[in-house]
Amino acid sequence: MNLADQIIKQLYFCVYLSVSELSVLTKKSIPKVTDEVNKLVDGGSLVEVGFAASTGGRRAMQYALRLENLPHIVTIAIDQHFTTVAIVDFKNDFVVEPHQIASDLYDSEDTLLRIVELVQRLLRQVPKERPFVVGLTMPGFVDHEKGVNRSFAPESPYYAIKKYLEKTLGLPVQIANDSSAIAIAEHKFGKGKGSQDVLVVNLNWGVGLGMIIENHLYKGHSGYAGEFSHIPLANAQRLCSCGKKGCLEVEASLACALDYVHTFLQAEEPSGLQVVWARKGRIELTDLVRAFDAGDQVAIKAVKKMTHMLGKGLATLIHIMNPEKIIISGNGAAFGEGLLPTIQAALQEYCIPRLARFTEVLVSDIAYVQVISTACIAVQQINMYQFQHKQIKLQQL
Repeated sequence: MNLADQIIKQLYFCVYLSVSELSVLTKKSIPKVTDEVNKLVDGGSLVEVGFAASTGGRRAMQYALRLENLPHIVTIAIDQHFTTVAIVDFKNDFVVEPHQIASDLYDSEDTLLRIVELVQRLLRQVPKERPFVVGLTMPGFVDHEKGVNRSFAPESPYYAIKKYLEKTLGLPVQIANDSSAIAIAEHKFGKGKGSQDVLVVNLNWGVGLGMIIENHLYKGHSGYAGEFSHIPLANAQRLCSCGKKGCLEVEASLACALDYVHTFLQAEEPSGLQVVWARKGRIELTDLVRAFDAGDQVAIKAVKKMTHMLGKGLATLIHIMNPEKIIISGNGAAFGEGLLPTIQAALQEYCIPRLARFTEVLVSDIAYVQVISTACIAVQQINMYQFQHKQIKLQQL
């Protein structure tokens, strides 16, 4: 990665930086950084934003990105049941607001086609004078270097999804596992900022995990570390999506929380959700969150059942990793701090107190974290040099 690339990416994550701060972050000498910063200012990628606060000596000039001269970021966040597409700038402000469609990742053959159609429709809303880069996050064994998702067979369109999207959209695509991406976003922009050792739980239809160890994303030997969902801790013998029994996700995911609700409603337990169920024939996540916030006893009971098992899983992580923080993120963060009492009770039950007391458990407060994390991946992986020297032409949509 050349120095200009490093500077632009550091400013994406930090907003304002001086030459001396950039020198520390890029591990390059101050003269080299000064020279490159001046080139980027002259080229229109950076702008001076004034002097930093005085620390007793000469105040340093700070620099920021010049957003109008940088690409727009198209974010495609795919999970097991929904895909969210948005367009943001290098400040993570929305150019086009998030649009979500139902998309069954494993059963629907036309899902990928509908995702492409949505992306193309949103791109038509944005002037084409500026280049675009696409970020894509999804569950599974994602190999971002080869651009494939090894959770799918080679004949599946999702296996070589990066190549497919680049050919279809005519744009560069950067790909990553969704939980790893969310860990980066929480570490750079969320409650993990400033901490070196952070575990980020992607509480979704499964239970993903991203690990920040000594300020770096830990991927493991083959690049697939963090399969928290499939630790065999569950008491139920239900078959997991991976084909095994006893996996954590069959008792500690949003999917199982909704299953609990349906079971309670079928048993005719009193709940405001009975009306929703009678009207729609199902309970959706937004219904459960609203009922939980309103104090509905069935909703609380279902969420507590899920989070108790989640807390048992977190106890295992604390024993192994001894992290400074654990952050609950993903769609499950919509329940807010109401998740914490049951998790803390489970930690008290399953975790050695001497270890548990040194780990802070928090709930994410990043809005649209799946979108922001996907933008992080696009910025982190893209070669910014091409945008400084040529325009990427958008194909006819």
